[in-house]
Amino acid sequence: MDVFVARQPIFDRTRQLFAYELLFRSDSDSNEFDGSEAASATTQLIAHSLLSIGWQKILDGKQAFINFDRSLLLAGLHTVLPKENVVLEILESVTPDEEVVAACRELHSQGYTIALDDFVDHPSYQPLLEMAKLIKVDIRATPIEEQERLLRTYQPRGMAMLAEKVETPEDFAWARRAGYDFFQGYFFARPALVRGKQIPAAKVTCLKVLTEMQRSDLDFERLEKLISEDVSLSYKLLRYSNSALFSRYSEIRSVRQALAMLGEINIRNWVALATLPAMADDKPGELVTHSLVRARFCEHLAQAAGISEYKLGFLMGLFSLLDALIDTPLEEALKQVSIVPAISQALLGASQTQDAFGDVYSLACRYEVGDWTAVAALASRLQIKVSEIGEAYAESTLWAQRALHGTARGAGSRRNVRHAGSGTLRIGWEDGAGRRQLSKAKLLNVSVEGLKLQVAENIPVHARVSCDEPKLGICGTGSVRYCSPSHGNYVIGLEFKNGTGWQEPA
Repeated sequence: MDVFVARQPIFDRTRQLFAYELLFRSDSDSNEFDGSEAASATTQLIAHSLLSIGWQKILDGKQAFINFDRSLLLAGLHTVLPKENVVLEILESVTPDEEVVAACRELHSQGYTIALDDFVDHPSYQPLLEMAKLIKVDIRATPIEEQERLLRTYQPRGMAMLAEKVETPEDFAWARRAGYDFFQGYFFARPALVRGKQIPAAKVTCLKVLTEMQRSDLDFERLEKLISEDVSLSYKLLRYSNSALFSRYSEIRSVRQALAMLGEINIRNWVALATLPAMADDKPGELVTHSLVRARFCEHLAQAAGISEYKLGFLMGLFSLLDALIDTPLEEALKQVSIVPAISQALLGASQTQDAFGDVYSLACRYEVGDWTAVAALASRLQIKVSEIGEAYAESTLWAQRALHGTARGAGSRRNVRHAGSGTLRIGWEDGAGRRQLSKAKLLNVSVEGLKLQVAENIPVHARVSCDEPKLGICGTGSVRYCSPSHGNYVIGLEFKNGTGWQEPA
């Protein structure tokens, strides 16, 4: 069964990411949950597809807001969801009759957090208000006077107030002044029009480096020159190339050496990671994450659609939020990076009918907002299996989080150089259900404090892995730092606090 899962960020008053609202449907032919599935089947669907496959990948430790209609409330679906990490949104379409109120009382008694979506103050909702901890208000559909009354009425009762449909910086500024606690919408990606604003030199350099990424064959000499002229980018590149993400025999000391060691794919990834935060400046951190997720997602979709230059999908996703990153209208921003016409047309909505890049970009955007009918139609047009879309999105969120966390490591975070290794070993580990598993692993590199292995299984990040292979001089227990798909297998990085048992060559 195909599963669609997307997420929308929710921010607090300081623009820090608070939670994600998760949107999912089990059927590509319908944009609504029709209640026709048995409760047990629905429970299994979400338990397997959301919790087992993508829960941690998509949430990265944040709270999850999940929509509940009448059918889901009465089906007892909440039992598979961890009450510490979820907020159950009662949809505005739910009539608060006796059965619904009883179901919500049961949720409340079990410790689940209840939110009321698109709230309209009506006497019939009083029983639910006694149990709800959060109210969501559509600021575009609700008059200002009524919003102010709702804030005065329910915040003193300890109710958190969330402003929905916050589409612009002006919306956010007003909602924050009004007193809302949380905010949801695309305000971070819709900058105010700024006329005649000069882009700072550091951002210009970032744009030039991003422009170089459009070449099918990278010009390493040109790239070296651009990076070497910027102290910040040079430092970031050396820190990245010397990080625990890569195996090497000696410390990387120059920009040229770093570029040669990384290779084309890793350079493209690094450029995105290095330039986005520099251009984001005072923007919410989620803007950088969103840009990376969308970039990786568009690349995956373009590849699945059979587009020969699918790598341009990464740049398309990245540049789609360029206006927000540099506070310049998108059309003007795209001119400054001299982006290829196919990508520019897709981002500006000027693509011809059934243009592949235009369809890929539309598919990514429709998926992010949970427009599953449009997703199914676009997937059919691009001849992409719908099952691939959810997998691609989950992998993209995990990749973005891992990439950002990886570059946050200090330059000296790895004290020991890893050396290329060979051989096979048996490893023991626990799966998500706590079951002990044994696997065969191929050794790729080794140090006194870590291993890089190739395995057939997708081993969870942070899982404990034990190794005992005297012939290789390896014995100990480590923790999985990353697990990346690679040619039908997975490459995992392990860290051993107490050492691997392996001896550094003299």
